[in-house]
Amino acid sequence: MARSVRKRKKKKTPAGKLRIADHWNAISIIASSQANPLKAVAEFVENSIDARARQIVITRGKKKGEFYLKISDDGEGILKDKHGLPNFRHVATHICDSIKKQLKDQGEKGIQGEFGIGLLSFWTVGRNLGITSCGDDGNTYEMTMTKDSPNFAISKKRILIPFKGTDLTVYPLLPGLRSLTGEKIQRYLSAELRDRIKETGVKIKVVDRTGRAEYIVVPRQFTGRLLHGLKPADGVPGDIYLELYLSDPGSVNQVGLYRRGTRILPSITDIDNFQKEPWTAGYLQGILDATFLNLTPGTRQGVIRDEKFDAFCRAMEPVENQLQQIIEEQRKAEEERSSRRILRKVQRALKEAFLRLPQEEYDWFDIQARKSKKKTDSLFSLASEMGSVPGLKDGESEILETASVYDDGQEGRKEFFEYAGPLFSVLISPKSSVVRVDRRKKYRAVCRDRSRRTVWKDLLYRWEIIDGEGQLLNDDDDSAMFIAPPEPGLTKLRLIVCQGEIECTDEALITVTDTLVDQSAMTGGSRKGLPGYTYRRAPSEMWRSKFDVEKNVIVINNGHRDFVYAGKQKSRKLRYICRLFCKELVFCNFPGLQTDELLERMIELSLYTEDHLK
Repeated sequence: MARSVRKRKKKKTPAGKLRIADHWNAISIIASSQANPLKAVAEFVENSIDARARQIVITRGKKKGEFYLKISDDGEGILKDKHGLPNFRHVATHICDSIKKQLKDQGEKGIQGEFGIGLLSFWTVGRNLGITSCGDDGNTYEMTMTKDSPNFAISKKRILIPFKGTDLTVYPLLPGLRSLTGEKIQRYLSAELRDRIKETGVKIKVVDRTGRAEYIVVPRQFTGRLLHGLKPADGVPGDIYLELYLSDPGSVNQVGLYRRGTRILPSITDIDNFQKEPWTAGYLQGILDATFLNLTPGTRQGVIRDEKFDAFCRAMEPVENQLQQIIEEQRKAEEERSSRRILRKVQRALKEAFLRLPQEEYDWFDIQARKSKKKTDSLFSLASEMGSVPGLKDGESEILETASVYDDGQEGRKEFFEYAGPLFSVLISPKSSVVRVDRRKKYRAVCRDRSRRTVWKDLLYRWEIIDGEGQLLNDDDDSAMFIAPPEPGLTKLRLIVCQGEIECTDEALITVTDTLVDQSAMTGGSRKGLPGYTYRRAPSEMWRSKFDVEKNVIVINNGHRDFVYAGKQKSRKLRYICRLFCKELVFCNFPGLQTDELLERMIELSLYTEDHLK
């Protein structure tokens, strides 16, 4: 008995349909839901595009001390009633009942609107809205609305010549929109309506009368390499269009989410499902257009997470895998290019350091011999140009070979910007040296312009000994022969080079000793030239670098915490790798030295090397 009573009570539970109790309050909420005034302007422009306009002019001006915004087009205008007059009353009394949606249901193409609330967006732009359109009777009619008012008015408007299309004016603009310039409008529309502008071919011009400037809205152009062969999975209820570009990594690179040519989100990473690589890697630009997504009507900047959205996410999974593979290949290529650049900079800095360090102590790598051997096969090598030089001593050959090294890469056809400029600096090579008593050694002048190009023309040289003992031969040439005294000591050599009124000087220190240990002989046959480097990831191990002598390669642990820290800045990474080079070269080429002596050598080499890192 009790069970039957409960059933009767359930059957008598009231049911019904939702309805709006306060229509004006609902309209106010809808009108205030658009938070972006630029998006509201884009809504007005899209109304003109839906009306088949070919020319749209957006004017920002000032009238009676107040700013206004006017949008004029040459489209079909407001739909006419049975009398051939603009049906403004239907527009004002059928909010949320879009005529465009009915036309789309009937198969009409090229129409974007569907909610019937676009005009209400003027609440976020200005105080008053005026829409002007001509009727078939030749008269012009205007409908006006006011923010925070439920009333509208329709009246005739006197103009000299009837026009085709529609004029929409928002006046005055809200006080917070004084910075809404024509340039901002142009930049926003070029991204927001990119595909709609390309597909329809509409010409949009922004006239900023207060700024005295005009702008043409051109669809945004992406940079980078266009990616082909990206195919989403099947099974989605519509089309997915991909136009993605692989560019240099940067925070400005974004992939926008579009629907039928109109941007929904400036970056797809605003959606939680896409906050992952490859979308967050910073390599991709472009658009992703899904025609079947359902939007939030208020802001038109959100996607409803329904079954269509779920199908869209699943369809993008194979595309994400393809993009991730492409980005990984790009990263490897960038790392290789970066490694080559770093290696060139480090080796160039080491060569500059060797010009300033004692040649007998730092002549480890057979740089000169390797370079000169490489050039002997060339018809334009230094040896072939000079021919045989009888009686050339060891010191002289070393200097000539050093000159060959320094000028490596300077031969061949020169472009205009490769010709040397006026004299800027001079360097004595070697800068510091050790000479045995009663022996000879040749020193060379390296003259450069401001861009570090070698200068040869119109130079006057003067070599002199300013401190210590010794003699100089050929003291007015680009190279001079130093004859060591019979007693050990320190000699300071000075070079003065003049080019017209320009004068540059440099000094070198010569240590004259009675015994000289040939450091290069200690390395025997391991003289292979400056080494390269490679990476090996070992994050759990403490070593930073190792020198593979057989392969002449420095192995760097790119999993070490110091490398990770240094890699955050390019300049810091370059200095870190340079110090590893100095450490390994000193350790390898000074066997048998005590720890404190090795540290002294490393500091010395690092000092002269890092000074030339660029």
